[in-house]
Amino acid sequence: MTKEQELLKERLQSIEARIQAACDRANRKREEVKIIAVTKYVDADAIGDLLAVGVENIGENRVQDALPKHELHGDKGIWHFIGHLQTNKAKEVVGRFPYIHSLDRLSLAQELNRRGEALDHVVKCFLQVNISGEETKFGLSPNDVLAFLRETSNMKHISIVGLMTMAPVVENQEEARKVFRGLYEWKQRINEMALPHAQVKELSMGMSSDFEVAIEEGATYIRLGSVLVKPE
Repeated sequence: MTKEQELLKERLQSIEARIQAACDRANRKREEVKIIAVTKYVDADAIGDLLAVGVENIGENRVQDALPKHELHGDKGIWHFIGHLQTNKAKEVVGRFPYIHSLDRLSLAQELNRRGEALDHVVKCFLQVNISGEETKFGLSPNDVLAFLRETSNMKHISIVGLMTMAPVVENQEEARKVFRGLYEWKQRINEMALPHAQVKELSMGMSSDFEVAIEEGATYIRLGSVLVKPE
C-alpha cells in the first residue's frame, strides 16, 4: 500500500466513525448510506488509489475532465455524474455513467431519453431540486416538480431513482437541516403518487461540511470531496 493510500484509509476511518455516529443518532443502518468520492480536482491516479482502498462510488462534475479518467478506470467502481450537465454533453455521459444526479430541465430529460433509447438503456437519474431557492444553484423549483414528473411520464429510457439537492454553504451545518428535510419530504410526497417512472428510493445530499446532518435527515448518498480527497 502506498503512502497516499494509507492516508486515504485513515481519512476513511475517520469519516466512517462520523457516518456511524450520525446513523446511530437517526436510528438508521450504516449500509443505508453510500459515500461518493468527489474527484473533480484530482487525477486518474488518485481515483485508482480511492478504488484500491475500497471506495466504490466515483463522482465527477465536468464532462471534459471526467472522460480521460473514465477511460482509465471506468470498468471499476460505480460512476456518478454529479455536476450540471449541458444538454449537448449528454451523449458523452449516457452509457458511461450509470447515475446522473443533475436532471433539472425538460430538454435534458428529452435528450437523455433519446440517448438511452439509442443504446437500449435506461438512464438512472436523480431529479435536482433547488430546495433552498438560491439563485446561484441549479435545480428545479419545488413548485415545478409535479409538472416535470407529468411531462416525463412517457419517457421510457429514463428512470427517476432519486432526488438531489445542495444546501447553502453555512458555518453551522444545523442551518442546512431544513433543506435536507425538505428534500426528504418531497421524496415521501412523490412516492405516495406511485409513479412507475419515478420510484424515488435515493436521496443525494450532504457534502464534506454537512454530511452528518444530511444522514440524520435521510441521505442515502453523500458526496465527499475535501474531507476525503485532497488535491495535489
